[in-house]
Amino acid sequence: MSTELIPAALRDVGMNKPLSEPLPRKPRKDPFLTGIAVVGAAFFVFCLVQLNFDYIKIWNGTMKFIASLALMFPPKADEWRHVLAAALESLQIALVGTVLAVIIAFFLSFLAAENISPRTSWLIKGFASLLRAIPTLVWALIFIVAVGMGPFPGILAICTHAVGMLVKVFAQSIEEVDEGAVEAMRATGAGWLQIVFQGVVPSVFTSFVAWSVFRLEVDIAESSILGIVGAGGIGWEIANAMRQYEFDQASFVALVIFVMVFSVEFVSNRLKINIRRKG
Repeated sequence: MSTELIPAALRDVGMNKPLSEPLPRKPRKDPFLTGIAVVGAAFFVFCLVQLNFDYIKIWNGTMKFIASLALMFPPKADEWRHVLAAALESLQIALVGTVLAVIIAFFLSFLAAENISPRTSWLIKGFASLLRAIPTLVWALIFIVAVGMGPFPGILAICTHAVGMLVKVFAQSIEEVDEGAVEAMRATGAGWLQIVFQGVVPSVFTSFVAWSVFRLEVDIAESSILGIVGAGGIGWEIANAMRQYEFDQASFVALVIFVMVFSVEFVSNRLKINIRRKG
């Protein structure tokens, strides 16, 4: 019988050849990652010991907190108009601060993207890292000293921290643009502004909107806290109620904060879904 009529698999069996390739070797463990895991675990144990965790106090405190929950119900809504006005102020602070941050970050992000502005990228990214390294609450304290108490330092604090984050994510979106399209526009003699607004902006617009909506969610939650330090908003109401041991009033304020944040998050999630579909 001619060997041409014998299936290849049978010929391999007859010649004592394996029917399949050998299994790939298991990847070796990275010693660097292993070392990081060991050091991290050891440092965690060290922190538990160094911070003197008293589990008895934690248990007793938890029991006291559970007992104090009875003082929070039913929520006291006598000052509901004042509380809702403060909640509206928190929304206004978050919205204005986020919009200003989006506008500023939009222009700075093109100077921070390496594929568009390699000369200024390191400087703008370093500046953005500094802005987001300082928490929003600390920025609020700084601006309170500078301009006084009220909603204005809250707006400045949210705007400053949001710029630091948005510049980073906007620049990353720009750097993910197809390099071939950018080089093609450069080859045709297009200027920097033409490359930005005709080649890059249409590609990253959907991503920019999605990140802006996400940042608005974060800022609404943070604006609820800024009032504690006197930067306006509903945070002052809950801090004042807790200082006066009016737990039922504090629970009503907390309920308003929950409804406000949950509602905005629900709407923004629906918006992001529609943006992804259109994108």
